[in-house]
Amino acid sequence: MLLQLSHSNWQKTLFLFLSALAIFISPSVFANTDAHQLDLTQHYVGYLAVGIFILAYSLVIAEDYLHLRKSKPVLVAAGIIWFLLGYIYTEHGMPEIAKEVFEHNLLEYAELLLFLLVAMTYINAMEERKVFDAIRVWMISKGLSLRNLFWLTGIMAFAISSFANNLTTAMLMCAIVLKVAKGNKPFINVACINIVVASNAGGAFSPFGDITTLMVWQAGLVQFQEFFVLFIPSVVNFAVPAVIMSLFISSEPSQIIREEFEMKRGAKRIVFLFILTIVTSVIAHSWFGMPPVLGMMTGLGYLKFFGYYLRRSLPRSLAKKRSEAEKRKDEKALRRLGQVVPFDVFTKVAQAEWDTLLFFFGVVMCVGGLGFIGYLTLISEAMYNNWDPTYANIAAGVLSAIVDNIPVMFAVISMNPAMGLEQWLLVTMTAGVGGSLLSVGSAAGVALMGQSKGNYSFFGHLKWSWAIALGYILSILTHLWINGAPAA
Repeated sequence: MLLQLSHSNWQKTLFLFLSALAIFISPSVFANTDAHQLDLTQHYVGYLAVGIFILAYSLVIAEDYLHLRKSKPVLVAAGIIWFLLGYIYTEHGMPEIAKEVFEHNLLEYAELLLFLLVAMTYINAMEERKVFDAIRVWMISKGLSLRNLFWLTGIMAFAISSFANNLTTAMLMCAIVLKVAKGNKPFINVACINIVVASNAGGAFSPFGDITTLMVWQAGLVQFQEFFVLFIPSVVNFAVPAVIMSLFISSEPSQIIREEFEMKRGAKRIVFLFILTIVTSVIAHSWFGMPPVLGMMTGLGYLKFFGYYLRRSLPRSLAKKRSEAEKRKDEKALRRLGQVVPFDVFTKVAQAEWDTLLFFFGVVMCVGGLGFIGYLTLISEAMYNNWDPTYANIAAGVLSAIVDNIPVMFAVISMNPAMGLEQWLLVTMTAGVGGSLLSVGSAAGVALMGQSKGNYSFFGHLKWSWAIALGYILSILTHLWINGAPAA
């Protein structure tokens, strides 16, 4: 949930982050380290590592201001932190311990990287085959009222983000709103807020909906089917602010827009293969106890075989369609056929969000390094021993509106506090939906501010933050009511 703040805002954010960190690493709290692990929390290496991480993350926070991609500072920070750890452990004659911990963190990242890479490849393939365009054309051709458009884009965003990333989902729905309600700035702002909230809420109840839920699932803390008890709390999180905002939207009909459209060959079959890949991944994890990434990589094989079929059968398909177009004397169709490019899986792999994936590596290795030093134990002591776990997990969700939810969730998993299933579900949900509180609290919000070209803004979102906060609170209460009062 990447921040893109003005200069003054990110300075305030950094101040809050430093203040919180100062509390967590106060000398009065000591880490309980393994007998073979050095306690570096009050060593110069520890202080230097924290300083490097804070500097790197402040550059991430100021990404929009500096026009510096977020992966760059955290990659360098991760390298420096682990070089420092390698140096100090070599000095103490224990280089193999640092190497073993580094490889453990690297394995965790590798599993998530390959999983996400396959998911992104399928999403890119569906986008290239115009699956999402088909949804967009269908919606703009209905002549819905603005209120109905508000609800339909929100519901679609909620549904699609449960299996596709919230960034792609939000941008698809925003494109529909911008086209249908062109020039109606108040409606576009409210509709974009609704889309951001819906996209984040939709990803909270599905292992495939968000990186945070995926991390929890792959760590074995929550089983695949257990995530779905968060469905009703997620609906509450989306529906409460949506109902409030919809009361201020006109019921006047929107304009009907007709577009000629046809999905590319194989689009529906790729959707089916994606569903089959998800099923394969669940079976690998639930039936055979293997990592979910095994099923995803097998699913990539499905797509590669289908891509081979599409390429080999392309000349025959083009000849048939060209013959039909010539009979109809359809010049447009003939021009389109002349521009057809063979399907290439590796092109879809190359189009994955590599900046996000590399940022993820930097975060995992930085947080892993700080945990190896002993700081995560300090934070766990401060939050989960001194606070009720419910309050700690709610705070983690609020923090994810300020800091990216990936390091927040990875830190909680690395701390591995003694919590029951209900608490792990709670922090999974709060980390997922907490970013909706601010427009800069999620990738979806940041992207829509750029896409809407001033129609949706930080302050436009802030006007409705009270309604979103109400949905956040009620979704937590709904979870506690439906799924039982969490126990520590």
